[in-house]
Amino acid sequence: MAKGDQKGDLQEQIKALAEKMDSVENSLSKVSQPYSQLLDYIERFQKISSSYFKMLGLYQRYGAISPDLLIPGVKDSISRDIVKVLFERDGQNISQITDKLKDMRGTSSRRIVRERLKDLESKGVVRAKGSEKSKDYWLTEQYVDKWYDLLGLGPSKGAAPATEPKTPSEGH
Repeated sequence: MAKGDQKGDLQEQIKALAEKMDSVENSLSKVSQPYSQLLDYIERFQKISSSYFKMLGLYQRYGAISPDLLIPGVKDSISRDIVKVLFERDGQNISQITDKLKDMRGTSSRRIVRERLKDLESKGVVRAKGSEKSKDYWLTEQYVDKWYDLLGLGPSKGAAPATEPKTPSEGH
């Protein structure tokens, strides 16, 4: 057999082996896909169960699971209730917050709500947006993220309460 024929045969054999290797790789990929999905599901389950036990621990320790656990510096109950109202639905004005507090507490004053919102804004818990006459109040993204981190759910994404939409001028 000539050297050229041997070289040609070797190249064909190498080509055939490469094709078989590709076929084996494709088969392995198809076979292993359900297992990788299963691992993803197991990781999600571990995260969810870990978060669940963390929430049980919080409940046992504090007797409640509430966003006001993150603002220990806020001692008055009106401010804590304002945070709860905004956590239920972000982007409310003073009148809406006052009405919701009236439903929760039986009484509420726009003047007091305005004062508490100003205090919460200075503490970085809420943020106002709008004109001086018509402001809507939002929980700061930092506060919402801290809440979800406390629960073990990671940064707020997906099913988190709405946070203030970012405008292009804010550079985000």
